[in-house]
Amino acid sequence: MSCETDRQQLGARQQAWEELYARATARHPERLPQFTTVSDEPIKNLYTPLDLQDFDYLRELNYPGEYPFTRGVQPTMYRGRLWTMRQFAGLGSAEDTNARFHYLLEHGETGLSTAFDMPTLMGYDSDSAMARGEIGRCGVAIDTLADMEVLFDRIPLDQVTTSMTINPPAAILLAMYIAVAEKQGVGRDRIGGTIQNDMLKEFIAQKTFMLPPEPSIRIIVDTVEFCTKEVPRWNTISISGYHIREAGSTAVQELAFTLADGIGYVQACIDRGLDVDDFAPRLSFFFNAHLDFFEEIAKYRAARRIWARVMKERFGARNPRSWLLRFHTQTAGCSLTAQQPYNNVVRTAFQALSAVLGGTQSLHTNSLDEVLALPTEHAVTIALRTQQIIGEEIGVTNTIDPLAGSYFVESLTNRMEKLAMDYINKIDDMGGILKAIEVGFPQQEIADAAYTYQKQVDEGEKVVVGVNKYVMEESLPIELLKIDPAVEKRQLQRLQRIKDERDSAKVEACLQAIEDAARNNKNLMPPLLEAVKAYVTLQEICDTWRRVFGRYSDPGMF
Repeated sequence: MSCETDRQQLGARQQAWEELYARATARHPERLPQFTTVSDEPIKNLYTPLDLQDFDYLRELNYPGEYPFTRGVQPTMYRGRLWTMRQFAGLGSAEDTNARFHYLLEHGETGLSTAFDMPTLMGYDSDSAMARGEIGRCGVAIDTLADMEVLFDRIPLDQVTTSMTINPPAAILLAMYIAVAEKQGVGRDRIGGTIQNDMLKEFIAQKTFMLPPEPSIRIIVDTVEFCTKEVPRWNTISISGYHIREAGSTAVQELAFTLADGIGYVQACIDRGLDVDDFAPRLSFFFNAHLDFFEEIAKYRAARRIWARVMKERFGARNPRSWLLRFHTQTAGCSLTAQQPYNNVVRTAFQALSAVLGGTQSLHTNSLDEVLALPTEHAVTIALRTQQIIGEEIGVTNTIDPLAGSYFVESLTNRMEKLAMDYINKIDDMGGILKAIEVGFPQQEIADAAYTYQKQVDEGEKVVVGVNKYVMEESLPIELLKIDPAVEKRQLQRLQRIKDERDSAKVEACLQAIEDAARNNKNLMPPLLEAVKAYVTLQEICDTWRRVFGRYSDPGMF
């Protein structure tokens, strides 16, 4: 019997079933007027082989570890080893965060992830008027190399990989990390980890910016160029969709704008004269694990397939490692609720499971109290145990990509790919992602999506348990972590001591070298390394950049 005959018979059988379904719903109507994903994509009542006509297994899926990597970037996936369990941590002082790092490592975490406070993220020292009241509040305060030395005290940097979530001053923090490793006797060629270093998504979504777009990209390319030669195990950019999603985007928008950002970075590096196969294997990605279980899984699978094709067909990469989309995932902070906060444990577990079934390389699970404060040890332990239970107990890691072949998952993956490519092609027609940002295209798309979703929640079309359905009167049932005000005082004292003890003439010489490199288009990483070793502060360097490159102000989208 031919495939065409099979399809005709299946079509006839499905038509008969649809009639059966119509009679059933006439007696018992569907519980919703329409079924959609969290992102408002329509969902059919049933998916069958008819939704995958002309589906080519080798072209669309292939085997794990083989192009286009829909089924995963490694042949063995989690049968070889589990993903890196990398809990985001940063609170108060460097001493406090170092203690949390040791606690997490002792309880089974397999990689570090560093959260910095707002002054550090924005390129200001703790003694700046801009930092008052914010020191150590949403992460760790880092002013000089002295803080980084404390932060990684008794942590062997040749044995642990570290992720650092920072953007405008990312190159400075990377220089500090290299300097700390070298003080430990660990060469820069032996350290591994990731610096977020993704300014495009800052202009689009998260809005922690300092310099205009063009010099921001120039500094990012400097780090890529330097690390490609000097720090070969370092992931030079974590191209982040996480914050795009947190700002209110749909899953398709998160996928499309993230990959468009990646295309922008690759093109900028090629324009610098770098060979794509020299730097592309060390690009990494960072995605959100949101509420809609199957939509998220399809998003990750589509992301791998799109990126592989872009790198091979658009940029002509020859090294198969350049085709790989390796990614970290964090469960959706924007989905957590202050109401009935223990519900967040359940949300996070399912979000983490979607990331694992989607093939993540690294994972952070949010703590139940993160919508209210920095997580307590109790809450972060539950979050870490969630990952360990998924990895060790429930059996989903026993086989590779267990959802492959699902009519629904494959159809949704194909749809995500098509819709994302529509966005990417539109951005290309605008002249690339920088031009699209300049005219506010991704910003407006995200703003519209965020408004639509919030309106649906407000009107009860989308359910948030404990917020607009199953609401309870309750007092806050959990204890929150509070940052001791003494943290600020101690941080200011340490910064002043460093400034008093360092070689002022050397500081001035280092700052002049940074300014010269900035003005003359020289790679900034070598003078940055010399500067941080001389205990030049974060803000002193950033102020030099601000003087040379100017400041960026958000035009705002309404």
